[in-house]
Amino acid sequence: MKSIRVILNPAAGHGNGARLLPSIEAALTRHALDYDLVCTGYPGHAVELTGQAIRDGVELIVAAGGDGTVNEVVNGLMRSKLSGGHLPTFGVLCAGRGNDFAGSIGIPEDIDPACKLLKLGQSRLLDVGRVTGGIHPEGRYFINCVGVGFDAVATIEVAKLPRWGGFLSFLIAILKTIFLYNHAPLATIEYGGEIIKQRSLMISMMNGRRLGAGFIMAPDSKPDDGLLDLCIAEQMSPLQIMRLVPHFMHGTQASQKNIRTGKAAVIKIEALDGPLPAQTDGEIISTDGRSLIVELLTRQIRVICPLPAEEQ
Repeated sequence: MKSIRVILNPAAGHGNGARLLPSIEAALTRHALDYDLVCTGYPGHAVELTGQAIRDGVELIVAAGGDGTVNEVVNGLMRSKLSGGHLPTFGVLCAGRGNDFAGSIGIPEDIDPACKLLKLGQSRLLDVGRVTGGIHPEGRYFINCVGVGFDAVATIEVAKLPRWGGFLSFLIAILKTIFLYNHAPLATIEYGGEIIKQRSLMISMMNGRRLGAGFIMAPDSKPDDGLLDLCIAEQMSPLQIMRLVPHFMHGTQASQKNIRTGKAAVIKIEALDGPLPAQTDGEIISTDGRSLIVELLTRQIRVICPLPAEEQ
């Protein structure tokens, strides 16, 4: 049995996973990594393949795909952990459109340096979130983000676009969403002892730093501090939203009057007059739900990634 199981999503990035397969295999071989590789065939398959890899006793499971593939492998790992199963280390090879989780923790997008990182084997214990509500009343795990409102609608729009490159696709989707989604639901947001009642165009809850292949939603986020970074945008006009886009590209949005930020381990959202469109790690989890509970579980999964300066 090989010590590494690579779970490749051929459909990631509108077929980028399939296109990268020869490069992935060549790089893994070049760095003398003892691996075998399996491909997903349908949504949710990576969860099942992760469970099988754990039962096979592999030491490292590598998600080769985008944020959706990463999310499925994380869910497979957490299911095993909760049932008392063996928990391998987790690695990522980027083959998606956004690759936001990898980008948030410093994993290179290029395959060869990412395989070199796997060979080096440095790792950190990272937090994992759980969101309950929408189409997952039993709860679904995430490792990068949950977004309610604007970014969920933008996620739906980006899936309709050809593969033009990650950031360009998300930027075009955001510009479309500015005019498609301009009436936010009235909702209460409860976190850290505070309760906010307002029309919120966007509610982003971040374990990682970025969304949309480069929008810095939580510039100060640390994925192992036990806290979600919260970014709330109140209802505003399309022109006001467009003026905010450069701030989100540089992570300076907290300086703007229409933005509220905070940190909390548990966040509860209740819609009072409309549904809550929501996404987690780039996957739509709600289009007409009315409530979500988002919580963070501290230091759950060991992930191969560059170490922060203070740990080097």
